[in-house]
Amino acid sequence: MTFSKALILFAVAAPLFAQYGGPAVLTRGQAPAAMAASQIDFRPFLNLSAGYDYGLNGVGINPNGTGFNVSSYTTEVAAGVSGLHSWRHTQIGLDYSFALHHYPGHSFYDGFDQRMLLSIIHQLSRHVVVSVRGNAGMFTQNFGQPTLPQAVPFDPATTYIPTNDFFNNRTLYASTQADIQVQKSTRMSYMAGVDYFVTSRRSDALYGDKGIGARGDVQYRITRRSTIGLGYNYTHYIFTRIFSSTDLNSLVGSYAIRLSRTVELSATAGATRYETKFIQSVPVDPAIAALIGLTNLNQISYSKNIVSTGTGRLSYTMKRGVLFINGGRAVTPGNGLFLTSTSNTVGTGYNYTALRHWSLSATASYNRSTSLGNYLGDYGSYSAGLNISRQVARYTHGILTLGANKYRSPDFRNYNKWAYSVRLGLGFSPGDIPMRLW
Repeated sequence: MTFSKALILFAVAAPLFAQYGGPAVLTRGQAPAAMAASQIDFRPFLNLSAGYDYGLNGVGINPNGTGFNVSSYTTEVAAGVSGLHSWRHTQIGLDYSFALHHYPGHSFYDGFDQRMLLSIIHQLSRHVVVSVRGNAGMFTQNFGQPTLPQAVPFDPATTYIPTNDFFNNRTLYASTQADIQVQKSTRMSYMAGVDYFVTSRRSDALYGDKGIGARGDVQYRITRRSTIGLGYNYTHYIFTRIFSSTDLNSLVGSYAIRLSRTVELSATAGATRYETKFIQSVPVDPAIAALIGLTNLNQISYSKNIVSTGTGRLSYTMKRGVLFINGGRAVTPGNGLFLTSTSNTVGTGYNYTALRHWSLSATASYNRSTSLGNYLGDYGSYSAGLNISRQVARYTHGILTLGANKYRSPDFRNYNKWAYSVRLGLGFSPGDIPMRLW
């Protein structure tokens, strides 16, 4: 058999969706291309830990007129499974975990947290690929976005995840992106997709949201290592417990380049036109109030503007880890306390899984947002997280977890506070390599 015939045979036998490799395109939610893996064994885990939390606060104020600031010891049980499996035409990736935590003497803050990332990629024909990305979870305290998990081939930062949640309040969220991609030629490809997201918060004092969207782009491979493109996004979302909605229309250009086999840069830049409206209560002039018997009336507030938006990610993929830095500016549904906001973010993360004993996951991020709706002003946070695992016996691992948030606002005095947590425990997972920590 000649070399050329062997190469053709290999191409036919390989999964077709692997034949269009190139730098990751952020408008399509892709993880760095160098992270691509055809198979990662599905692996369960169970963790038992104890720790300490500071800065717990429910929705309300204490007798002094300030927010609650509770500290407590805690016990936690966590479990989950992650993995990636590829067939000839289909690939499925899953990263799922849940945690039960109990605060002795402060049972109001007891909770059941979950997080799931799911990806399904299916090759309909030689040039058509359908993909579905799902991101769902439930939490009472949010310590920022996850890192880049190897078990799912998309970047969670390109999906909708609530951020800046100030209160320890049960929050449920889910988002789904479904795309169809057509490889018109070796260089040209098209994509069309739809989005759906929903957020629900337990407290009646906080707002939820739900929305739909549509996306499309065209990408052109300039060289083997670089791709340029143009896209359009439309998003419409409404809020619960208040009459308010927002429409977003975005035009975005994208560029991606593989600087080397392990270093990749992906970026987008464009503009977003937003229209937002909500009903607000306004005081009535005393003379009119005396006449009609009402001290407040409802008024529809409406605003629109065009703002610059964009995203970027630089990644370095190693044999057993990945280091990245990302950032962006976008229009978001706020955080349940504030409605539609512009949000500026910068984040970094590092994952490492050694062959023998150690694994590590670290993240840090900064967010500054400006509320455009019910309240006008700035708010944001700094956050950081660290997970370290060390194998101490067969299938047994010692685990240390740290998390911290610093909420800040120059305009809202009681929004400034610290919250942090620490956990120490044992993890159990089959296999001879350290636990995967994402």
